[in-house]
Amino acid sequence: MINIKAPERHRATLPLNRCAVIVAAIAVEALMNALSRLLLICHPDLHPSPALARAQALAKATGATLHLVVLSQLPSRLATLDHVLRGNVRRQDAEHRKAWLNDQVKALGELGTTAYAETLDDEDPLKDLIRLAQLHRVEMLIKDVRHETLVSRALLTPLDWQLLRRCPIPLHLVAQADTTLPARVLAAVDLVEHDHAVAKINERILQHAQVLAQRCKAQLHLLQAYEPGPSFLAYAAAPVAWTEDRVEEMTGRARERLAKFASHYGIKPDHLHLVRGPARNVVSEYANQHGFDVVVMGTAYHEGMTKVIGSTTEQSLYKVHSSLLAIHA
Repeated sequence: MINIKAPERHRATLPLNRCAVIVAAIAVEALMNALSRLLLICHPDLHPSPALARAQALAKATGATLHLVVLSQLPSRLATLDHVLRGNVRRQDAEHRKAWLNDQVKALGELGTTAYAETLDDEDPLKDLIRLAQLHRVEMLIKDVRHETLVSRALLTPLDWQLLRRCPIPLHLVAQADTTLPARVLAAVDLVEHDHAVAKINERILQHAQVLAQRCKAQLHLLQAYEPGPSFLAYAAAPVAWTEDRVEEMTGRARERLAKFASHYGIKPDHLHLVRGPARNVVSEYANQHGFDVVVMGTAYHEGMTKVIGSTTEQSLYKVHSSLLAIHA
């Protein structure tokens, strides 16, 4: 436990950067103590999946309780059956899912993990999942990535995207898990905007990334994608030409901000990465090229074109080959 109480004669002279480091450490420690409940949305076909493997590994590594959920769904080919037949099919389906869940809970118990399970109706899964997460004070929701077409995302808003936009707790979407526990974690932040809300989500991103890395004994890296633009020159009274010297100057400032931010969390200098380019491309490309197991990003949703285009995190969902941990603003 970090003790921040200093003798009276020294309190006024405690360096500002030292205070920031202490505050960051306390925030991370609080999260470490709170990571005790996980919620897994099981694969609809009831078979082993990357998300199941990751959830089992995380529960074992953290000592967390694992709550398993299966979304009940009547196959579309059976929708034309009459009421009685549909009822029989639903009962058989429910029994099958219950038996499968009981087997998973038993297997987890034999491995030393406390687990619970239930089936939810899929008519309004987002509302039910959020309610369940709040009821059990869940600290992370885990799910397999399900690829959807652009048309489907725009018109139907699949569950993955609903969760990215509305889920208030950290959302871990797993595309593949070559290792059950992540060995390399990449936190993607935005240190360009001089905005208090952006600064707060940056802090949350790195805090959750650091907790995940520490509990999994993984490497933690920090990535800043940047593009020279108006946000770099908010103080300018007129448009500024982007000469090579100006770009170099802006790059230097971005590097300084990244180093200062990382120092609050003790991130190694050789684990800091500043890459020029749009975040919607840089994050996924860098993560894939360097073999990161989890990319931690912030997500915020605004009505309008974002519903069709998607946030940077949404655009990265299908591009990142491994998995995302989305932290809601």
